[in-house]
Amino acid sequence: MAASRRPTQTAPYRCTECGWTTIKWVGRCGECQQWGTVVEASESTGLVRSVTPVSPGAARAARPITSIDTTDAPRRTSGVGEFDRVLGGGVVPGAAILLSGEPGVGKSTLLLEVAAQSAKAGRRVLYASAEESTAQVRLRAERTGALHDELYLASETDLATILGHVDEVRPDLLIVDSVQTVASSLSEGMAGHPSQVREVASTLIRVAKERGLPVIIVGHVTKDGSIAGPRILEHLVDVVCHFEGDRQTSLRFVRALKNRFGPTDEVGCFDMTGAGIAEVPDPSALFLGHGSPEPGTCVAIALEGRRAMPVEVQALTITATSPNPRRIVNGVDAARVAMVLAVLEKRGGIKTSDKDVYVSTVGGVRFTEPAADLAIAVAVAGAVTNESTPKTLAAVGELSLAGEVRPVTQAAQRRSEAARLGYTDVIDGRSGTLRGALNDVRARVRPVRGGDIPEF
Repeated sequence: MAASRRPTQTAPYRCTECGWTTIKWVGRCGECQQWGTVVEASESTGLVRSVTPVSPGAARAARPITSIDTTDAPRRTSGVGEFDRVLGGGVVPGAAILLSGEPGVGKSTLLLEVAAQSAKAGRRVLYASAEESTAQVRLRAERTGALHDELYLASETDLATILGHVDEVRPDLLIVDSVQTVASSLSEGMAGHPSQVREVASTLIRVAKERGLPVIIVGHVTKDGSIAGPRILEHLVDVVCHFEGDRQTSLRFVRALKNRFGPTDEVGCFDMTGAGIAEVPDPSALFLGHGSPEPGTCVAIALEGRRAMPVEVQALTITATSPNPRRIVNGVDAARVAMVLAVLEKRGGIKTSDKDVYVSTVGGVRFTEPAADLAIAVAVAGAVTNESTPKTLAAVGELSLAGEVRPVTQAAQRRSEAARLGYTDVIDGRSGTLRGALNDVRARVRPVRGGDIPEF
């Protein structure tokens, strides 16, 4: 039998005739002197490990899911209604909650308010601040009125010391601000290193599950807005919330990106004031103008999660003085505004190609969903024809390039919210086309100056 092709590496080889092993390649077996195929032989490395099964105790034995009792884990209110809304009704014992947000958006202020309200409800809270000293947190608590004897404060960056505080204080709620500034001696690297973040988070979550202690962890974000650290951090926790807002306005939103105990489409609204953070249970007045409606305004019903909110869209048009008319937008999608203007001129008969167009929302809110198309079109049409829409009119609908007004998601909820707020006339997909919607608006508008109302 002819010998096989010689391999390029040096390793133990076995003869297929007699099993003799050698580390050198030979054409003939050195033991039986027979020609044959020489193949690589495997050797035991001694690294093979085995796991010995452990019988669980009676308390940890597997049971049918229908026999699991959940009455011992009721939700507890955090004392902040908008935060409870995002969490699905309250804080679940043993839950690990991750709150992220840009620097300076108000994460620490929000959690200090949550801690104070929980303490006022009779639950002991431990606030472990790894970024500020106890005196700095105390000064902020005095300004926001978050002082209470059941609110315990510690400034620590060592995980073991924080766990020692947990053993001594025995809190009902633990807040760690932030996970990127806490280090564990069981992991190498500086605080904030991925291995440190993983070790600190896993330890805190294990303590939360073992003791039924809800833990709220603050997480940093990168410059592109994602949560800093390893992605496993988001997999380990039960709830991931994002605190967002515009630096130029006082409005803040809390959104749930992940929630094992509730929906992820709820939004909590807050207002940052000089005295701290305040809840906004009905944000309708924040996004509406004041006084009599002027030409170029229209109210749309936006949907933030499952919450319907009226948003006023304002438009201003002037004769262009340059070959390229300006299109300046704020709070709405610039690409959609450009499309709406094209459809408005082609399908609605409202010429805007020779005008500078400015479109903005009130209150600094961003209204980028397709439901804003019809309100933008009505506002721009009113600005061109110098007509004002009545206070009781709202417009909700998506425009197609063919000039159709398409229905939007949860239209019934939007109309219900509009009726609750006093908007008796809702222009939506029932008008059929953009020209039909503009004529429906025309039947209800009030001209600012004398003369006949032009046909759309």
